[in-house]
Amino acid sequence: MAKFLIVEARFYDQLNDMLLDGAITALEAAGHAYEKLTVPGALEVPGAISLAIDSGQFDGFVALGVVLRGETYHFEIVSNESARGIMALTLDGAAVGNGIITVENEAQALARADKGQKDKGGEAAKAAMAVVELVQKFS
Repeated sequence: MAKFLIVEARFYDQLNDMLLDGAITALEAAGHAYEKLTVPGALEVPGAISLAIDSGQFDGFVALGVVLRGETYHFEIVSNESARGIMALTLDGAAVGNGIITVENEAQALARADKGQKDKGGEAAKAAMAVVELVQKFS
């Protein structure tokens, strides 16, 4: 059994609840333990994971959040930089499943967040579990 930290950028409550439900369902189905941590937005997710890595308390991490395109360039900054931060963590050996969805509109977000449709929260948890297995294999 591994222990995971779910770090969620809690900005859109309904959508986040759906992502979280998918992630928790996947982790519990596999028999893993987890804790949750909420941060203000997607840009804070990689930093929070980095701090948690240093604690040594977790085997893997699930990053969750929703970034909806708005009228400004801010969407690109948040989307790109949160993904870049998570990728940097994974290249340093962290087992992170990226479930931060970046979409054009709420309909796309609903389809991706819904456990009965694309289940991106569940997929992120499964990705994190797969990487934990790789870390264990190569350690």
